[in-house]
Amino acid sequence: MSLIEKTASELLTLQAEGKASAVEIAEAFLAAYSARESKLNSFMLAPDADAVRTQAKAIDTKRKVGQPLGKLAGVPVAVKDVLCTKGTRTTCSSKILDNFVPPYDAHVVERLKAEDAILFGKTNMDEFAMGSSTENSAYRISRNPWDVERIPGGSSGGSAACVAGCQAPVSLGTDTGGSIRQPAALCGIVGMKPTYGRVSRFGLIAFASSLDQVGPFAHDTRDCALLLEAIAGHDHRDSTSVNQPVPAYTQTLNQPVKGLKIGVPKEFFGQGLDAETETAAQQALKEYEKLGATLVDVSLPHSPYALAAYYIVAPAEASSNLARYDGMHYGHRTATKGDLIATYSKSRAEGFGKEVQRRIILGTYVLSSGYKDAYYIKALKVRRLVKKDFDDAFEKCDVVMGPTTPTPAFKIGEKSDDPLALYLSDVYTVSCNLAGIPGLSIPCGFTKTGLPIGLQLLGAPFEEEKLLRIAHMYESATDWHTKRPKV
Repeated sequence: MSLIEKTASELLTLQAEGKASAVEIAEAFLAAYSARESKLNSFMLAPDADAVRTQAKAIDTKRKVGQPLGKLAGVPVAVKDVLCTKGTRTTCSSKILDNFVPPYDAHVVERLKAEDAILFGKTNMDEFAMGSSTENSAYRISRNPWDVERIPGGSSGGSAACVAGCQAPVSLGTDTGGSIRQPAALCGIVGMKPTYGRVSRFGLIAFASSLDQVGPFAHDTRDCALLLEAIAGHDHRDSTSVNQPVPAYTQTLNQPVKGLKIGVPKEFFGQGLDAETETAAQQALKEYEKLGATLVDVSLPHSPYALAAYYIVAPAEASSNLARYDGMHYGHRTATKGDLIATYSKSRAEGFGKEVQRRIILGTYVLSSGYKDAYYIKALKVRRLVKKDFDDAFEKCDVVMGPTTPTPAFKIGEKSDDPLALYLSDVYTVSCNLAGIPGLSIPCGFTKTGLPIGLQLLGAPFEEEKLLRIAHMYESATDWHTKRPKV
């Protein structure tokens, strides 16, 4: 197995044993980026080769002289282009922020630097994280490494594709309604949405502030645990950041959960679920039974309403958050002369893509006078019921499991003219964000045509450690996570 196919943990071991240097690792991934990017379009902003080499040399020097090293020393980490990076463009894959250069780093980027990670480019995404396919980027369409004619998922499609395609060993994405777990499933890798408040949102350009969460992509659960350890924790600059100790996720990973009870919701195995996806998920559940787990029937009765509630709450918050992009303070400003209102309108019309405009209009409508109670307030009540469903379920089980997505990756352009069909890609993932609980997607098989299938694990608030241990049980008994596409 070549360097680029190794996990981050394996790369750390190679460095510690003197079998590979940070510079050699960096050069391997720079070469992989150059060779594969034209096929995948994973990145919004290419890795700065000079900066990557400088970081790698500094880490090798620290190792040589015996200085303490961070837990990600010499590991390239790609970062979704919705996270602020000091001195480097951060566009959210939108024309309206085409030339925006933040004067500060996002909290998670600060954490990566503190742990000696090598920052490795900014990944492509759906504009302002609004989408499920990465077809809504204003610049390029990312492609699935298992079949470049298909989507990698979204909105963090670039972050998923670059890991699956071995352009980086790990990456960061964000998850508002499934934007980490869904692309992880479609690209055959591990992706985690932590509990809301577990990872600081400082420096994350907001889509829907009560739903957004930063999380890791990796080839396996060990790397996922490693990256989560690095970025999790309290940050006083984020008022929603929870001040709880961060467990040593990597230290307990090999401890199976004894007496494991898995909740299987009937609502996740109904109409619209692809037959091969259902079979793979059911086989994964049988594998857990072989490992000693007990399957428990649970119900999430309000989950059929979660998608509708999400597409009211999220656009409403987006309408408010994106009001700041007015062509006056920063970002794109129209060259067309006119009065204040005309400048606002023209700047936003030129800067925002169709999907972003659609969600702003929808969000503004559901918040408007006469409609707020009928739509927005009602959606918040449904959100509370969704959360109660999970609370009730976790009294009977340790984890809720089911397929991450209803279908494997579809072809690029297949659903472009039908936004509602695209929204259904998130049917199993949005309830997790509404409830604020942690969710994890792990590979659990392939279709007959070689497309990855993901298994979703949902846990009680702040039980990321248990989720990772449960996922690692399955990973230890299977080899899906070791597969790599031929790009």
